[in-house]
Amino acid sequence: MYHGNSIDDSVLQHEIRSDVSLVSNLVAHQFPQWADAAVREVESSGTDNAIFRLGDDLAVRLPRIPDAVDSLRRELHWLPWLSRYLPIPVPEPAGRGTPTEEFPYDWAVYRWIPGADLARTVDVDLDQVAVELAEWIAQLQRLETSGAPISRRAQPINPESEAVPVAIEELSADGLITDAASAAAVWEDAIKSPGWKSPPVWIHGDLHQGNMITADGKLAAVIDFGLIGIGDPACDMLPAWTLLSERTREIFRARIDVDDATWLRGRGWGMRFGLGALHVYRQSNPVFAGVGRHAIAEAIHDIQTRS
Repeated sequence: MYHGNSIDDSVLQHEIRSDVSLVSNLVAHQFPQWADAAVREVESSGTDNAIFRLGDDLAVRLPRIPDAVDSLRRELHWLPWLSRYLPIPVPEPAGRGTPTEEFPYDWAVYRWIPGADLARTVDVDLDQVAVELAEWIAQLQRLETSGAPISRRAQPINPESEAVPVAIEELSADGLITDAASAAAVWEDAIKSPGWKSPPVWIHGDLHQGNMITADGKLAAVIDFGLIGIGDPACDMLPAWTLLSERTREIFRARIDVDDATWLRGRGWGMRFGLGALHVYRQSNPVFAGVGRHAIAEAIHDIQTRS
């Protein structure tokens, strides 16, 4: 969503579309053992991958954009190891597909995780989710980092970037931000806060509610590990702003026990993420744009109530 000093919406111009027919052909040729399984597209708020059910127990994931291909490869490499140590289920790869004339990217088959993503359901206990998420993140951060890759979001706050001030100005002009001064203050607090000085820790890198699966009112899985790696833990404070409310955010923070500077960098990243989601996807993906709108509103509310 961000390129250089501006928010980049050109990603939408490079999307590759997929459909049931394409997936059926790919599976039949590369995984004939599943050729008779019914294929159905899954409605998702995700932006980088298309998801299809394959029978009752499997799912097919096809990258939509070039960047998602490297993310898929990284995920397939690290998920089997991560799954042994994390307290909430993560996706389980079942097969790795290769490019064809019909589809130019690597793709994959996973075990299906029942439930609904949190961007599309309100039937959830956010008090419980706040606790579960904090404990999950804390456990991820404790994992051994030797040999770990650097996350593409290892440094979520770039003080030199003009992307955020420009986005605030543009979205305010469009009437989508009503308090530009507070939005700018959130970013200023983030870039003025001391950076992470300790060794980098494991971060998911994309912890918005579209990447969380809920079932029976509880957090059933965390998905989409394409940005997994080590970096600044402020990046994984994202759900405090995209998902939680003022009250449940306090539950989350108490459980995760981060220092003030990391929290402010995390709030700044929530603002930056929200601006990008709203700017790029307000027409093409209203659910994901709504995630961005929530992050912006919560970050602004937080600085207003604490100033």
